[in-house]
Amino acid sequence: MPKVHFLDVTNRDGVQTARTGLSKFGKTMVNFYLAKLGVAQSEIGFPFLFHEVPYVKAQVALAEAGAFGELRLSGWCRGVPQDVEKAAPLGLKHYNLSISTSDYMIQNKFRGRLDRDAIIREMTAAVRVAKQADALTVGVNAEDGSRTDDGFLLEFALAAKQAGADRVRYCDTIGGDTPDRIRERFAKLASATALPVETHCHDDLGMAVANSVSGALGDLDAGQDAWINTCVNGIGERSGNADLLSTILAFQHGFGLNAEIGDGLDLSWARRFGLWAGYAFGQPLPYNQVGVGRNAFAHESGIHADGALKDHGNYELYDEATLGPFPEDWHARSGRVVLTGEYGGKAGFRHVMDGLGIEVRDEDLAFRLVQLCNAMTGRPLTDDELHLVATYPRELSLLFPEYETA
Repeated sequence: MPKVHFLDVTNRDGVQTARTGLSKFGKTMVNFYLAKLGVAQSEIGFPFLFHEVPYVKAQVALAEAGAFGELRLSGWCRGVPQDVEKAAPLGLKHYNLSISTSDYMIQNKFRGRLDRDAIIREMTAAVRVAKQADALTVGVNAEDGSRTDDGFLLEFALAAKQAGADRVRYCDTIGGDTPDRIRERFAKLASATALPVETHCHDDLGMAVANSVSGALGDLDAGQDAWINTCVNGIGERSGNADLLSTILAFQHGFGLNAEIGDGLDLSWARRFGLWAGYAFGQPLPYNQVGVGRNAFAHESGIHADGALKDHGNYELYDEATLGPFPEDWHARSGRVVLTGEYGGKAGFRHVMDGLGIEVRDEDLAFRLVQLCNAMTGRPLTDDELHLVATYPRELSLLFPEYETA
């Protein structure tokens, strides 16, 4: 039976959100939380960019050391051979290769530099380079797929499959698709290619989650696994991407949705991840954020309050306890508190680690990493961040090759 899988793109699409940003250490923590949640794959970033290289090396080392459990790490490249050639030495085993496919973008983005034949030629060459570099899976992204006609979309997907691609990503790049349309297109394309078609939906009409669910159902209609792109808290360019938690909850609790989720999800980490992301990105959660917002389980009106007091199921679709506790981190304590960070000393470092009951593997290295990570993020480190530093200092030191922390 085909299943639904989640491929989170926070570290690629989410970090491109305007007026915000995330440090390389922050991106590492995204992978940490995705692993704790049980998501199948994280698109960790751009391995062909020079400033991502130390970060990618650190992620590969952390994965090999067991820090990310079963989480698969993938790199995003443009659908051209040169990007993949630059990325290949870093050791990633999963890729998504992206190139525009719509006539609109061929005319108004490429402006004569590429036509349809050239797009397929570049894309297939990039896939072959990735496979020759021992990639285990390669997805091919049809950017602006929702504005690409059926005929060329099928030609593109079949050429990708012949070159060795394992999935095709259908990108609703400008967020204009609708649930009925996207389900029909996914079912048709997945059936004709015998490949999973991956959802990548933007929220310009407020339908990214609905479209992602519907597209995935189209895959299942065709007997193919579904792969859904998400971002934590629904962040992303312009109005954002499909929210990770909302999409998971839709499949778990949506009426009439009987699809089987193929990932070993553990939503007891959902609140920690959502609130950490709001803190790290500098984007406080809206009160009505699905599942993790301050008002997600708040009741005031008389009828609702009376019903919820009798049985919360009267007015709540799912139990808040499944989303895990609200974090009560050391750095957020009121009153007298000693913190550890960029300008702290060993006494404060030991005090905090002892107070949290954290076993530190390499005290000198971990202490320096706390200073460096605090300097990188510009904010106090959370309890989970301190745990990761203390447990995997050697691997995390690859983030800072210029400081010779190893």
